[in-house]
Amino acid sequence: MLNELNEHRGELGERLGIVLTEASAQRVVATMPVAGNRQPYGLLHGGASVALAETVGSVASMLSAGADRVAVGIEINATHHRAVTDGVVTAVATQVHGGSTLATYDIRVADEAGRAVCTCRLTCMLRDRPPAGGKVPAPGSGDADRKP
Repeated sequence: MLNELNEHRGELGERLGIVLTEASAQRVVATMPVAGNRQPYGLLHGGASVALAETVGSVASMLSAGADRVAVGIEINATHHRAVTDGVVTAVATQVHGGSTLATYDIRVADEAGRAVCTCRLTCMLRDRPPAGGKVPAPGSGDADRKP
């Protein structure tokens, strides 16, 4: 399953170098390099941390929604705790609520020493069909044009 999720992580996930390393409806883990994701001061861009957090939370929400449903982010908040200039950061999304219409995750982004870089909370709405004309690929179809 991880290989398929990584193949379909989307354009932003590819550009940021996000790699999913663990995935279930209760917990998703991913890594992202700092190199290539820095702001002009040489620090990890806060938006990259939030994009990483939303990625792990959205994947977890999608897994919580089930095969015939989709997850759509409706709220994310973030607190940035410390700067990172190199290495790899790791995000861990942990389920707080997994209902039939909403899924909420606490997400911690940490540096290689395990120190908190950013903490987030993401809530996704679980829908019966994709918004805006998107489509949900059939399981195992390998449809790379999937829209969230």
